[in-house]
Amino acid sequence: MNRLKNMSIVLMLFGWIFGLTGDELAHQLDKQNKPKDSRADLLMTLTNKNGKTRFSSMRSISKDNGAKQIIWFLSPADDKGVAFLKIEHDDRDDEMRIWLPAFKKVRRISAKRRSDSFMGSDMNFEDFSSRKLDEFKFTIIGKGEYDSISCHLLESIPKEHIHSEYSQHITWIDSLLIIPLKEESYDKSGLLLKEKYFTYDKIDSYQILKEVLVNNIQKNHSTQLKFENIALDTGITDDLFHERYLKHLPK
Repeated sequence: MNRLKNMSIVLMLFGWIFGLTGDELAHQLDKQNKPKDSRADLLMTLTNKNGKTRFSSMRSISKDNGAKQIIWFLSPADDKGVAFLKIEHDDRDDEMRIWLPAFKKVRRISAKRRSDSFMGSDMNFEDFSSRKLDEFKFTIIGKGEYDSISCHLLESIPKEHIHSEYSQHITWIDSLLIIPLKEESYDKSGLLLKEKYFTYDKIDSYQILKEVLVNNIQKNHSTQLKFENIALDTGITDDLFHERYLKHLPK
């Protein structure tokens, strides 16, 4: 019994000395308690370097921790009807398609096109994909504070075979809630490209995004996303996430 007790103490000390690893933290992020599905209305505001703004409204439905998502543009008039579908896979490239009603065409977004801007915003198609544990090298590079909250600083570097606009990300992750609060993303030259900020509402037992702000440092341009009319665990089926539904605006 004493031998087992001593072994437990050694293991506890080992964990305390060496601490949490980057892979372990990334795994905790991936396994966070999330709703089975969600619906939300989104308001997107684009602001250019001169302070001029452009507004868009969207409807988003997602499932399986965002692995399946469909977004329809409801306004402005020239974007109404544009729709985006994403389905993530563990064993092959993610599927991404966008319906362009003006051309009556569904366009597939290939892996090499993931750096393209999403509808003129400061987010690209890559920003809509989860960072898979086997596609990035994760390292905790220290601790810091954001908005007086103690955070782990997690560095994420895409592996060589991954097509990415970024050379690395540094994410401020709430040490207690294990949610990202801030992120810096760097271009291929190692220069800061984007700053991202995330705020949440607690709904039931979940931490749910209520706002995302992306500042493109190099272009002096920003994108704000606000989430409204959020509904969780509504029983959405997999059938919805199909190309045929891109062409039909939700009621």
